[in-house]
Amino acid sequence: MSRGRVFLYLSLILILLLVGGYFAWNNFLKPTETGQPANQPTPVPDTVDIIVVTQKASRGTVLNETLLGKISLPRDVVIPGMFTDLAQVVGRQAKFDLDSGIPVTANMLVDTADQLSDAGSVASLSIPEGMVAKTIPMDRFSSVAYALKPGDKVVVIASMPFIDIDQSFQTKLPNRVGSVYGTVPEGGGGEGEATTGPSLTIEIKGSKDSPPQGRTEDALGLEEEEIYVLPSEDQRPRLASQAIIPSATVLKVGEFSFEEEPEQALPTPTPSPGDQQEGQVQPEPKKEPPDIITLIITPQEAVNLTYLIESGVDIHLVLRSAGDSTVVDTQTVTLKNLLENYDIPLPEKLPYGFYPRVDGEEETNGGSEPTP
Repeated sequence: MSRGRVFLYLSLILILLLVGGYFAWNNFLKPTETGQPANQPTPVPDTVDIIVVTQKASRGTVLNETLLGKISLPRDVVIPGMFTDLAQVVGRQAKFDLDSGIPVTANMLVDTADQLSDAGSVASLSIPEGMVAKTIPMDRFSSVAYALKPGDKVVVIASMPFIDIDQSFQTKLPNRVGSVYGTVPEGGGGEGEATTGPSLTIEIKGSKDSPPQGRTEDALGLEEEEIYVLPSEDQRPRLASQAIIPSATVLKVGEFSFEEEPEQALPTPTPSPGDQQEGQVQPEPKKEPPDIITLIITPQEAVNLTYLIESGVDIHLVLRSAGDSTVVDTQTVTLKNLLENYDIPLPEKLPYGFYPRVDGEEETNGGSEPTP
C-alpha cells in the first residue's frame, strides 16, 4: 500500500471523529442555558383587591368609605371571609376594636346593635385571660393627682390602722366597768307564801360621754399608795403601710358609659331676652373629677382589695414608669422600723422649745392672746 493511500485513510478517519464529536457535544455534552430567552414575556402574578381598615375603629363604629380601603394580595393567600366588594362592608358595625391595616373579615362585623350586645362589654375585651376588673374609690391624693390614664401600671398601697380589742366582746379596749349589787327579801319562802328571787341592780361606771376606765398604779413618791390612772384620750391606732399589689393595670378612670342605652340629651330651654345679653357666652358647667378607678388584677388580689375596702382601710395608688417590669419588693412600714431604718433618734425633752407650738394648737391665757 502506498503512502498516499494511507494518508487518505487517516484523513477520512479524522474527519469522521470530528463530525462525531461535534454531534455528541451539541446533543449530550453541551450545558443547558438557565436564562430565559429575551423574547419570553414575564408572567403577571394573580392578585385580588381586598377590603382593609384604613383608620382605627372602636367597637360599635359604623364603617364607611372614609374608614375603609383596598390592598392587593396574591390570590393564593386570600382566605374565605375576606371582602372584595366595598358595598358589602359599608354601613355595618365593628364587632371589636379594629386597628388600621387589618383586613376585614365576616366575623369582625355585625349588622345591628342587638348582635353587638351579644359580644359582651367593651371592658371585657381589654381584660387578659385569668384576670378580673375591680373598681375602687379614689381621690386626688390617692390617684397621683388624677394623672392616671387607661393602660398605666400602678402599685397599690394599703395603710392599715391597728387597735387592741376585747377578744370576747370584739370591742375596743379598755372595757368599761360596772357594779352589780342586790338584796334578798327577809322571811318569805314559808309554807303557803310566795317566794321572790333576789333584787339585782347593775350600775355602769362610765357612759358614752364619760372617760374610759383606767388602771391602778403606784403613786410616785408615796410608799404603799396607789392612784387610779385614766387615759387622756381614746386608743390611738397603730399604723402599718405596705404595697399589697406590686403591679396593676388601669382599665378605666371614672364611670363607664352606658353604650347599650345611649344617653338622651335633655332639651335646651330657650333663653329669654332678660336672661342673656347679646354676645355673652354662657360658661360651661364645671366637670366633677372622677372618684372611682377600675384596675385589672388577679382574682385573689380582687378579694384582698374587697376585704380591705370593706374594713375601712385607706388605699393609695402610685404610678409606675412606662415599660417598667421590675419586681416590686417593699417592707412594711411601722413607726418602729421607720425610726430604725432611717436612724431617727427620739427627740429629748428639753427645757426650751419653738414658739408658737409646733403641733398647731394655740395655747391661750384666759383670752385670745397666746401665752408668751
